[in-house]
Amino acid sequence: MIGFLRGRLAAKQPPQLILDVGGVGYEVEAPMSTFYGLPAVGAEVHLHTHLVVREDAHVLFGFGTERERSLFRELIKVSGVGPRIGLAILSGITVDDFHRCVESQDVAAMVRVPGIGRKTAERLVIEMRDRLKVLGGPAFVPGSGAAAGATPNPQSEAFSALVALGYKPAEVTRLLQKVDPAVVSTEELIRHALRAAAT
Repeated sequence: MIGFLRGRLAAKQPPQLILDVGGVGYEVEAPMSTFYGLPAVGAEVHLHTHLVVREDAHVLFGFGTERERSLFRELIKVSGVGPRIGLAILSGITVDDFHRCVESQDVAAMVRVPGIGRKTAERLVIEMRDRLKVLGGPAFVPGSGAAAGATPNPQSEAFSALVALGYKPAEVTRLLQKVDPAVVSTEELIRHALRAAAT
């Protein structure tokens, strides 16, 4: 397991970045909460990391804070929540706000995060409530868990694309909520969301 990386930020293109550590370029995927805190390309960066090993790839995820990584590790233990949805959650909601949603059982707020359906949101509220209590609430210590792979759905793909275009996660969430539920393809979701942004 790779616990952290410290090196020069060689490139950043949400949701991916490349970190030059002693002449080796590590490709890392990170949530937008981490991207917002990154310095300019060429500066030194320290990231907490989590390695996901799949049959077809080894994917390294990076986080600006230990709390983000800890929450990510707990999220991917939940059935139906893989690394991609974990990143979407951390991109669309802060760690503290996630805690508040779980504690207040605010399923509606969770559903507003792209890629989170009602059943998944309900499961998150139920399963994470007990885990967050055991881990001590907002200041919980690092957890650990086996990662499960997940196929990105059109909502999360559209979310990532719009964020890459420069829209803030909260704004992307609002734009995607305006799109007709009948729209199911990634391309159409993006097109409709951009139209909504222009009006």
